[in-house]
Amino acid sequence: MVDNSQGHSAYSEDALLVSQMNVGPEGKQAWMRDGWFIRDGQKVSQSMIFPSDHPEHVDQPKGIKKVLAERGINHLGLGGKCKRCESESCCLKRILENQPDFSEQKSLVREVIEAAGHMCIFLPKFHYELNFIEYYWSTVKKYLQEHCNFTINTLKANMPKALDFVQLSTIRKWEHQMYCWMDAYRSGLGTTDAQMQMQKFSSTRYKSHRCIPEHVAYAMDQ
Repeated sequence: MVDNSQGHSAYSEDALLVSQMNVGPEGKQAWMRDGWFIRDGQKVSQSMIFPSDHPEHVDQPKGIKKVLAERGINHLGLGGKCKRCESESCCLKRILENQPDFSEQKSLVREVIEAAGHMCIFLPKFHYELNFIEYYWSTVKKYLQEHCNFTINTLKANMPKALDFVQLSTIRKWEHQMYCWMDAYRSGLGTTDAQMQMQKFSSTRYKSHRCIPEHVAYAMDQ
């Protein structure tokens, strides 16, 4: 699970991003990995760089127009880039953005995690109650604050201790609380009503050690 911060949305240097391309081969632009497109039901690999034996643009990025031309996409009469796109085919930039290899480009964090054989789940933005990683970081920062003498060496020494300070059982409680928030939202409650339900749940869930609430049992079973 990854919290949805701006840094985690960053791409690798060779990612397929139209924003890093020029319309033509001239000028400064990114050197990107090979793309791909479908032709006659077959997946065709496409280099984003001119070959070393090209007569004019040796080892230079092709640019948007050339990439589209090689894919057999008609771009006559269209501008290179709109100031504000208003349709799916208003300019060359917009057309290439909608190509599957570009539209399916993943962030660097996701690529690294999935390459290691794991599933990458981005938590929703602006909802700390659905992001128990935020509770973890908050506890880590509190530990650092309480053991601070305002020197960088002490901070470096205390960081591993702060990360290990949080117990696994505590993290599991935060995760369970997140699922309770999810159940509240899924039932159609707004933020205020969901918060009231969570407060009510917190005040009643430990009244009996012999009775587990039905929704808690269901969450544990899932």
